[in-house]
Amino acid sequence: MNRLVVTGANGLLGSGITRATSPFRRAGRQVLGFGSKELDITDAAALNDTVGPGDVVINCAAYTGVDAAETEADKAFAINGVGPGLVARACANKGARLLHISTAYVFDGSSSSPWETWSPTAPSSVYGKSKLAGEEAARAALPDARIVRTMWLYSGTDRDFPAALVRRCSRGEHVAVVTDQIASPTYVDDLVSALFDLVAHPNPPRLLHATGGGAVSKYRFARAIIEAAGLDADLLRPCRTSDYRDAATRPRNAVLSNSSWIDCGLTPLPHWRDGLRRAVRAAVRDIRS
Repeated sequence: MNRLVVTGANGLLGSGITRATSPFRRAGRQVLGFGSKELDITDAAALNDTVGPGDVVINCAAYTGVDAAETEADKAFAINGVGPGLVARACANKGARLLHISTAYVFDGSSSSPWETWSPTAPSSVYGKSKLAGEEAARAALPDARIVRTMWLYSGTDRDFPAALVRRCSRGEHVAVVTDQIASPTYVDDLVSALFDLVAHPNPPRLLHATGGGAVSKYRFARAIIEAAGLDADLLRPCRTSDYRDAATRPRNAVLSNSSWIDCGLTPLPHWRDGLRRAVRAAVRDIRS
């Protein structure tokens, strides 16, 4: 590998990757992180000018407005659907490797069991449909691309779920949280380490799931956050998805099976509670600073 190239480097996962690349730098390998303003993944010419022979490209660039996508479908499909195919084509042209990040939103959420990599996809939102289109475009342009689906990423910083929840509850606000959506929360630093392991794997599967261990409802996840922060968990109000008027449909069950990850010899990610302690410390530091 000559260089590590990260698209979407200003996002939650992309910034986590670029912060953790000291092992690559010590090995004399260059690390390049590009936010959307520095590299537009819908610009094929810019991608071809950026990607080089032997690069490993981790595509974290995405349109992440799940509800907004319902009214901005063209924008969502351009970034999530077309963009990954252009990244993959640039990699194919230059002889580079690609890791593309996707999501459990490609499933409809109706299963009572964790979703396997071979489970049938049936996204029910524009966001999910655009992400599935991106998987298909990347695979068509570069059959050897590796696609990694994950879900409920968190770090305890900026505006992610734990940080926002701690901030609101520290002000004494009541927060309604749904009880009927379940997934496996995934601490960003754990996923970053897992992706670096994947880069080093000689021949991993082309489609993998990587999430934190265990599964939990969003409400129980919220209670764990608030209790770890030493705040009043009674500020949380359990509700149902039907109580919200969200524009986009959320998958009720977004638990991804990590069997594909484990079966190829990769180390499973730690349990979601392990990362939560670190994320809450970060969230509490932010509100105190």
